[in-house]
Amino acid sequence: MNKIPNRKAICDVLLEKAETDRDIVVLCSDSRGSASMAPFFQRFPEQSVEVGIAEQNLVSISAGMAKCGKKPFCFSPASFLSTRSYEQAKVDVAYSNTNVTLVGISGGVSYGELGMSHHSAQDIAAMSSIPNMRVYLPSDRFQTAELIAALLQDQKPAYIRVGRNPVEDIYPENCPFVMDQATVILDGNAAEALPSSRTDWETLPSDLITIVACGEMTRPSVLAARLLAGEGLHTAVLDMYCVKPLDKEAVIQCALRSKLILTVEEHSPFGGLGSMVSQIIGQQCPRKTVNLSLPDEPVITGKSQAVFDYYGLNADGIAKTAKENY
Repeated sequence: MNKIPNRKAICDVLLEKAETDRDIVVLCSDSRGSASMAPFFQRFPEQSVEVGIAEQNLVSISAGMAKCGKKPFCFSPASFLSTRSYEQAKVDVAYSNTNVTLVGISGGVSYGELGMSHHSAQDIAAMSSIPNMRVYLPSDRFQTAELIAALLQDQKPAYIRVGRNPVEDIYPENCPFVMDQATVILDGNAAEALPSSRTDWETLPSDLITIVACGEMTRPSVLAARLLAGEGLHTAVLDMYCVKPLDKEAVIQCALRSKLILTVEEHSPFGGLGSMVSQIIGQQCPRKTVNLSLPDEPVITGKSQAVFDYYGLNADGIAKTAKENY
């Protein structure tokens, strides 16, 4: 069982790259422990900035450092980074088109017992609505590492959301990864994973259930697809780690061969992955589309898995929703 959370995968990549790139800078809001960035602060104190519990300052300072040629990675709990510093993300980072990577840690319901004040169930909608801001929810540690390495190669704003706990590996260490392209984990022809950034769409069955998932919902979606395949239902899984820019081609190509599109996300039902996918399908290739998400209400308190189980955001619940709507 994997014990490495995605946040540690981020630290590992930054530690490696900072050995030869002194422009990489890490900024935290009294969150270096929960961000797994303490090793970076210890190894590169001159490339580390502790701002304290001042998220607005955290983002503005990051933007200023980017304008000075640095490559800032800005860490704070997603619930605060996407709300308290929203204006700074909008103006200082995105409108100014600065090379800042905002990392929302402990995203979704990771802080389950702490309730709505610490949940980030609106961050996809909020950040995606900002022009110039890209939004990513990597699904496991290997994809997270590939994403961070790719972001170090460009100079555009980005928001990443990662959870607090380790998630089971979906990909091998040599993870198939193309920037801003969804990964086809299952193509409906087999129950075993065939991860690829692209597939031969013409070979897909014509009666698919296509599950489009992101972040921590990707693994239970894969498990659900295997359950459905065991019942004779052709099921494809798209890992839409790139929520913005969304991979429209992958959505359309799968939708053309699907009887049902099911989106799964750890987010509010409004403005997130489901809304974006539905908009594309409605415009390009109308198909029945169902969004499985957190409800439009303060969610129950409890550990994140207990929350997922309660709302059917687990393998059994996803498979049940798919069968009920197929």
